[in-house]
Amino acid sequence: MKRRQLLTCTTAALLAAAPFARAQAPVLRVGVEGNYPPFSRMGPDGKLEGFDIDIARALCERMKVECQLVQQEWDGMMPALRARKFDLIVASMTITEERRKAADFSDPYYDIPSRWVARDGTVKDPSPEGLKGRRIVVLRNSPRAQYVAERYKGSEVLLVNRETDVYLELASGRGDVALGSSVVASESFLKTPQGQGFSAVGAPVRLAGGGGVGIAVRKGDTALLGRINTALKALKADGGYQRLAARYFDFDVSGS
Repeated sequence: MKRRQLLTCTTAALLAAAPFARAQAPVLRVGVEGNYPPFSRMGPDGKLEGFDIDIARALCERMKVECQLVQQEWDGMMPALRARKFDLIVASMTITEERRKAADFSDPYYDIPSRWVARDGTVKDPSPEGLKGRRIVVLRNSPRAQYVAERYKGSEVLLVNRETDVYLELASGRGDVALGSSVVASESFLKTPQGQGFSAVGAPVRLAGGGGVGIAVRKGDTALLGRINTALKALKADGGYQRLAARYFDFDVSGS
Protein backbone atom coordinates (compact mmCIF):
# COMPACT_ATOMS: atom_id res chain seq x y z
CA MET A 1 0.00 0.00 0.00
CA LYS A 2 2.81 2.40 0.96
CA ARG A 3 4.67 1.46 -2.25
CA ARG A 4 1.57 2.28 -4.32
CA GLN A 5 1.15 5.61 -2.50
CA LEU A 6 4.81 6.45 -3.07
CA LEU A 7 4.54 5.72 -6.81
CA THR A 8 1.35 7.79 -7.05
CA CYS A 9 2.98 10.73 -5.31
CA THR A 10 6.11 10.47 -7.51
CA THR A 11 4.02 10.36 -10.70
CA ALA A 12 1.96 13.33 -9.57
CA ALA A 13 5.11 15.30 -8.80
CA LEU A 14 6.59 14.57 -12.23
CA LEU A 15 3.38 15.58 -13.98
CA ALA A 16 3.23 18.79 -11.99
CA ALA A 17 6.83 19.57 -12.86
CA ALA A 18 6.43 18.88 -16.61
CA PRO A 19 4.83 22.24 -17.54
CA PHE A 20 7.55 24.03 -15.56
CA ALA A 21 10.27 22.08 -17.40
CA ARG A 22 8.73 22.95 -20.72
CA ALA A 23 8.52 26.60 -19.72
CA GLN A 24 12.26 26.57 -18.95
CA ALA A 25 13.22 25.19 -22.39
CA PRO A 26 15.29 27.82 -24.27
CA VAL A 27 13.20 29.69 -26.83
CA LEU A 28 14.34 32.22 -29.42
CA ARG A 29 11.69 34.51 -30.90
CA VAL A 30 12.53 35.26 -34.52
CA GLY A 31 11.08 38.24 -36.39
CA VAL A 32 10.12 37.31 -39.97
CA GLU A 33 8.06 39.05 -42.64
CA GLY A 34 6.15 36.54 -44.78
CA ASN A 35 5.72 38.84 -47.80
CA TYR A 36 9.04 38.42 -49.58
CA PRO A 37 9.01 35.26 -51.71
CA PRO A 38 11.03 33.14 -52.17
CA PHE A 39 12.69 34.23 -48.92
CA SER A 40 9.54 34.25 -46.80
CA ARG A 41 5.87 33.75 -47.61
CA MET A 42 2.71 32.06 -46.39
CA GLY A 43 2.42 28.62 -47.97
CA PRO A 44 -0.81 27.00 -49.22
CA ASP A 45 -1.17 25.35 -45.80
CA GLY A 46 -1.09 28.72 -44.03
CA LYS A 47 2.40 28.15 -42.63
CA LEU A 48 5.47 30.31 -43.15
CA GLU A 49 8.02 29.01 -45.64
CA GLY A 50 10.98 30.22 -47.69
CA PHE A 51 14.76 30.58 -47.53
CA ASP A 52 14.74 32.98 -44.55
CA ILE A 53 12.40 30.66 -42.67
CA ASP A 54 14.57 27.62 -43.38
CA ILE A 55 17.72 29.48 -42.32
CA ALA A 56 16.09 30.58 -39.04
CA ARG A 57 15.00 27.06 -38.20
CA ALA A 58 18.36 25.54 -39.16
CA LEU A 59 20.23 28.00 -36.95
CA CYS A 60 17.88 27.38 -34.03
CA GLU A 61 18.45 23.64 -34.44
CA ARG A 62 22.21 24.09 -34.29
CA MET A 63 21.90 26.38 -31.25
CA LYS A 64 19.65 23.75 -29.64
CA VAL A 65 16.80 26.17 -28.96
CA GLU A 66 13.12 26.26 -29.86
CA CYS A 67 12.47 28.61 -32.78
CA GLN A 68 9.33 30.74 -32.34
CA LEU A 69 8.53 32.66 -35.54
CA VAL A 70 6.90 36.07 -35.06
CA GLN A 71 5.46 37.64 -38.23
CA GLN A 72 5.99 41.38 -38.47
CA GLU A 73 5.35 44.04 -41.12
CA TRP A 74 8.60 45.32 -42.63
CA ASP A 75 8.30 48.92 -41.41
CA GLY A 76 7.97 47.76 -37.81
CA MET A 77 10.91 45.33 -37.74
CA MET A 78 13.49 47.48 -35.95
CA PRO A 79 11.04 49.06 -33.47
CA ALA A 80 9.68 45.60 -32.60
CA LEU A 81 13.22 44.30 -32.02
CA ARG A 82 13.99 47.19 -29.67
CA ALA A 83 10.67 46.63 -27.89
CA ARG A 84 11.66 42.96 -27.31
CA LYS A 85 8.79 41.56 -29.35
CA PHE A 86 11.42 39.14 -30.66
CA ASP A 87 15.12 38.44 -30.10
CA LEU A 88 16.47 38.53 -33.64
CA ILE A 89 15.40 39.36 -37.19
CA VAL A 90 15.77 36.93 -40.10
CA ALA A 91 14.04 38.91 -42.84
CA SER A 92 16.47 39.57 -45.70
CA MET A 93 17.75 42.73 -44.01
CA THR A 94 20.69 44.29 -45.85
CA ILE A 95 23.53 45.34 -43.55
CA THR A 96 24.13 49.09 -43.82
CA GLU A 97 25.95 51.63 -41.67
CA GLU A 98 22.64 53.33 -40.89
CA ARG A 99 21.10 50.08 -39.65
CA ARG A 100 24.20 49.30 -37.59
CA LYS A 101 23.28 52.32 -35.48
CA ALA A 102 20.03 50.60 -34.47
CA ALA A 103 21.09 46.93 -34.24
CA ASP A 104 24.05 44.57 -34.34
CA PHE A 105 24.38 42.19 -37.29
CA SER A 106 25.65 38.68 -37.86
CA ASP A 107 27.99 37.69 -40.64
CA PRO A 108 26.13 37.88 -44.00
CA TYR A 109 24.10 34.81 -44.85
CA TYR A 110 23.43 35.82 -48.47
CA ASP A 111 24.21 38.61 -50.89
CA ILE A 112 22.53 39.31 -54.24
CA PRO A 113 22.30 42.40 -56.48
CA SER A 114 19.27 44.55 -57.23
CA ARG A 115 17.69 44.86 -60.70
CA TRP A 116 15.67 47.39 -62.65
CA VAL A 117 12.46 46.00 -64.17
CA ALA A 118 10.18 47.69 -66.71
CA ARG A 119 7.59 46.90 -69.36
CA ASP A 120 9.28 45.73 -72.56
CA GLY A 121 10.38 48.59 -74.81
CA THR A 122 9.61 51.39 -72.34
CA VAL A 123 12.97 51.85 -70.61
CA LYS A 124 16.36 51.38 -72.24
CA ASP A 125 18.58 53.50 -70.01
CA PRO A 126 17.97 53.22 -66.23
CA SER A 127 20.47 55.97 -65.44
CA PRO A 128 19.36 59.12 -63.57
CA GLU A 129 19.23 60.98 -66.88
CA GLY A 130 17.41 58.15 -68.62
CA LEU A 131 14.73 58.00 -65.90
CA LYS A 132 14.26 61.74 -65.57
CA GLY A 133 10.53 62.46 -65.27
CA ARG A 134 9.67 58.77 -64.86
CA ARG A 135 8.05 57.19 -61.80
CA ILE A 136 10.22 54.64 -59.93
CA VAL A 137 8.60 52.06 -57.64
CA VAL A 138 10.73 50.89 -54.71
CA LEU A 139 10.35 49.37 -51.24
CA ARG A 140 10.02 51.92 -48.44
CA ASN A 141 12.81 52.11 -45.80
CA SER A 142 15.19 50.01 -47.87
CA PRO A 143 18.74 50.63 -49.14
CA ARG A 144 17.23 50.71 -52.65
CA ALA A 145 14.90 53.54 -51.63
CA GLN A 146 17.86 55.47 -50.26
CA TYR A 147 19.82 54.80 -53.46
CA VAL A 148 16.96 56.17 -55.58
CA ALA A 149 16.44 59.20 -53.34
CA GLU A 150 20.12 60.14 -53.51
CA ARG A 151 20.70 59.62 -57.23
CA TYR A 152 17.38 60.03 -59.06
CA LYS A 153 16.47 63.60 -58.11
CA GLY A 154 14.68 64.16 -61.43
CA SER A 155 12.38 61.16 -61.03
CA GLU A 156 9.13 60.71 -59.16
CA VAL A 157 9.29 57.96 -56.52
CA LEU A 158 6.47 55.66 -55.43
CA LEU A 159 7.25 54.00 -52.08
CA VAL A 160 5.46 50.77 -51.15
CA ASN A 161 5.34 48.71 -47.97
CA ARG A 162 6.16 45.24 -49.34
CA GLU A 163 8.59 44.00 -51.97
CA THR A 164 5.77 42.15 -53.74
CA ASP A 165 3.84 45.45 -53.96
CA VAL A 166 6.69 46.87 -56.07
CA TYR A 167 5.66 44.63 -58.95
CA LEU A 168 1.92 44.97 -58.36
CA GLU A 169 2.26 48.74 -58.80
CA LEU A 170 4.49 48.31 -61.85
CA ALA A 171 2.09 45.86 -63.52
CA SER A 172 -0.88 48.12 -62.80
CA GLY A 173 0.80 51.01 -64.63
CA ARG A 174 1.20 53.19 -61.54
CA GLY A 175 4.96 53.09 -62.02
CA ASP A 176 7.23 53.23 -65.07
CA VAL A 177 10.12 51.20 -63.68
CA ALA A 178 10.88 49.25 -60.50
CA LEU A 179 14.06 48.69 -58.55
CA GLY A 180 13.99 45.50 -56.50
CA SER A 181 15.76 42.33 -55.44
CA SER A 182 17.01 40.45 -58.49
CA VAL A 183 15.74 37.15 -57.06
CA VAL A 184 12.30 38.41 -56.03
CA ALA A 185 11.88 40.21 -59.36
CA SER A 186 12.66 37.02 -61.24
CA GLU A 187 10.91 34.38 -59.13
CA SER A 188 7.84 36.32 -57.99
CA PHE A 189 7.17 38.44 -61.05
CA LEU A 190 9.08 37.89 -64.30
CA LYS A 191 8.57 34.10 -64.26
CA THR A 192 4.83 34.42 -63.52
CA PRO A 193 1.91 35.19 -65.87
CA GLN A 194 1.67 38.70 -64.34
CA GLY A 195 5.23 39.40 -65.42
CA GLN A 196 4.74 38.59 -69.09
CA GLY A 197 5.73 41.60 -71.18
CA PHE A 198 8.20 42.86 -68.54
CA SER A 199 11.98 42.39 -68.39
CA ALA A 200 15.02 43.30 -66.36
CA VAL A 201 16.79 46.32 -67.87
CA GLY A 202 20.32 47.58 -67.46
CA ALA A 203 23.07 45.94 -65.44
CA PRO A 204 22.60 44.46 -61.95
CA VAL A 205 22.97 47.12 -59.23
CA ARG A 206 25.38 46.61 -56.34
CA LEU A 207 24.50 49.18 -53.71
CA ALA A 208 27.45 51.08 -52.24
CA GLY A 209 27.80 50.49 -48.51
CA GLY A 210 25.78 47.28 -48.59
CA GLY A 211 27.39 44.50 -46.60
CA GLY A 212 25.22 41.61 -47.67
CA VAL A 213 22.17 40.36 -45.79
CA GLY A 214 22.53 39.63 -42.09
CA ILE A 215 20.62 38.65 -38.96
CA ALA A 216 19.87 41.56 -36.64
CA VAL A 217 19.96 41.44 -32.84
CA ARG A 218 19.57 44.19 -30.24
CA LYS A 219 22.58 46.45 -29.76
CA GLY A 220 25.03 44.95 -27.31
CA ASP A 221 23.64 41.40 -27.37
CA THR A 222 27.08 39.97 -28.09
CA ALA A 223 26.35 36.57 -26.54
CA LEU A 224 23.46 35.85 -28.91
CA LEU A 225 25.37 37.30 -31.86
CA GLY A 226 28.30 34.98 -31.17
CA ARG A 227 26.02 31.94 -31.02
CA ILE A 228 24.36 32.91 -34.31
CA ASN A 229 27.69 33.36 -36.10
CA THR A 230 28.97 30.04 -34.77
CA ALA A 231 25.80 28.27 -35.91
CA LEU A 232 25.96 29.98 -39.32
CA LYS A 233 29.57 28.86 -39.84
CA ALA A 234 28.59 25.29 -38.88
CA LEU A 235 25.62 25.38 -41.27
CA LYS A 236 27.88 26.36 -44.17
CA ALA A 237 30.66 23.94 -43.20
CA ASP A 238 28.44 20.85 -42.98
CA GLY A 239 26.68 21.50 -46.30
CA GLY A 240 23.34 22.39 -44.71
CA TYR A 241 23.37 25.91 -46.15
CA GLN A 242 23.96 24.64 -49.66
CA ARG A 243 21.14 22.13 -49.39
CA LEU A 244 18.70 24.79 -48.19
CA ALA A 245 19.75 27.26 -50.90
CA ALA A 246 19.34 24.63 -53.62
CA ARG A 247 15.62 24.43 -52.79
CA TYR A 248 15.15 27.99 -54.05
CA PHE A 249 18.08 29.06 -56.27
CA ASP A 250 20.03 27.63 -59.18
CA PHE A 251 23.01 29.92 -58.54
CA ASP A 252 25.22 30.83 -55.56
CA VAL A 253 23.60 33.38 -53.25
CA SER A 254 26.13 33.08 -50.44
CA GLY A 255 28.13 36.10 -51.61
CA SER A 256 31.38 34.18 -51.10
